[in-house]
Amino acid sequence: MKRMGSAAALAAAVSVSAAAAAEPLKVGFVYLGPISDHGWTYQHEQGRLAVEAHFGAAVETTYVENVADGADSERVIRNLAAGGYDIVFATSFGYMNGALAVAEAYPGVVIEHATGYKRAANMGTYMAASHEGRYVAGFVAGHVTETGLVGYIASFPIPEVIRDINAVMLGLQASNPDARLQVIWLNTWFDPGKEREAADALIAQGVDVLMQHTDSAAPMQAAEEAGVHAIGYASDMSQFGPHAHLLSVINNWAPFYVDVVQDVMDGTWQSQDFWGGISDDVVAVRGLNEALPADVRAEAEAIVASMADDSFHPFTGPLYDQRGAERVAAGHVMSDAELAAMDWFVRGIEQPLP
Repeated sequence: MKRMGSAAALAAAVSVSAAAAAEPLKVGFVYLGPISDHGWTYQHEQGRLAVEAHFGAAVETTYVENVADGADSERVIRNLAAGGYDIVFATSFGYMNGALAVAEAYPGVVIEHATGYKRAANMGTYMAASHEGRYVAGFVAGHVTETGLVGYIASFPIPEVIRDINAVMLGLQASNPDARLQVIWLNTWFDPGKEREAADALIAQGVDVLMQHTDSAAPMQAAEEAGVHAIGYASDMSQFGPHAHLLSVINNWAPFYVDVVQDVMDGTWQSQDFWGGISDDVVAVRGLNEALPADVRAEAEAIVASMADDSFHPFTGPLYDQRGAERVAAGHVMSDAELAAMDWFVRGIEQPLP
């Protein structure tokens, strides 16, 4: 498993006394949504279960679900740290400041924060390079769309979301340069009602392929009912739209969670910025619809293979922003640091950033 962003790594490994003791290592997970969301939180919960299966009685895990960003998350993370938990996984971008405050107050507790950028000696960050799967999603959507309109239900205009939208657009342009991408911002990660309303609105505008950076299966269900296509995110959502589902971009957190727990047990854990992609099996493209033309399936699988062996990177220049200014020079592959700071749309996306 690759650890990236080594410049941010701190030299000293955090030592957890419980790791060397006979008592089980206590591992806590803090979730934004319910474990039954069939998306983002569900997949983190599968990672927790994988930790239990891998380590057995050597670990004791718990989770707290439906924890809002902000002050509520800090309270929950602090309670876990104060309650003797050796590791806390904080799984939402909006937990960042609270997680950092707790890390500073409890230097003997290892905290891992998903999708953030602030670190400390005992706090690391981790990210799924979902833009790799998003590029494939855009490529397939470009082949499938008949109206030339692809819809994207977005959560918040933060770099992670902007980056994935851009990756979709680049994949779309690779297969269908005339296709357009329509984005609706919800300013929430999980709200099935709002997600359904956004899906219905996009379908009414002529969109015939739906994508999302939100956590419920509501858009997939809307697509199935309307007879259009959709692409799942975070988890395999094919069960919610057997005919609509083209593929799902999966976040597989189990390898990372198992590695972190093992590192803490071994006393070798260090604060770093981890980016896991297709080559690490942290991101996967699954459930390619068998109804897709054979050549489209083959091309999509070839793109996945090229990312797995690192011979292709979606964000390779030249790249231009929506105003036509060059942002990435020809031949330059954007670094993780550059991707983490992305605050611009690529050329071809007509809507301005909010």
